[in-house]
Amino acid sequence: MKTLLLTAAVALIATQSFAISRLNPLSMSCASARAAVHNQGAVIFRWTSPRGLPLYDRFIRNSRFCDANEYAEWRGIPTRDDRACQVLACRNLDSRPGSGFFIPDYSL
Repeated sequence: MKTLLLTAAVALIATQSFAISRLNPLSMSCASARAAVHNQGAVIFRWTSPRGLPLYDRFIRNSRFCDANEYAEWRGIPTRDDRACQVLACRNLDSRPGSGFFIPDYSL
């Protein structure tokens, strides 16, 4: 019985930790979009481009939410009150301009 309860508790915690919010930044202010990313650690913002195409990406609090070969870089997304609200998104280390050893450690 204890094993069953322990297994159920671990499964519940594991499924909650993999859940990621999907939000529309066009219905949010820039401050609330940034707060959502900061509070949840990672969110997916999905919006429609001016040409009608669906756009989406994963935005994160800092580089710790990226893969080992990625780092956090600032990116502007459209929100209700700002056409280029600055939030962080993971970017591949290979696409970094320059070839120095310094990797920025930005945090939201």
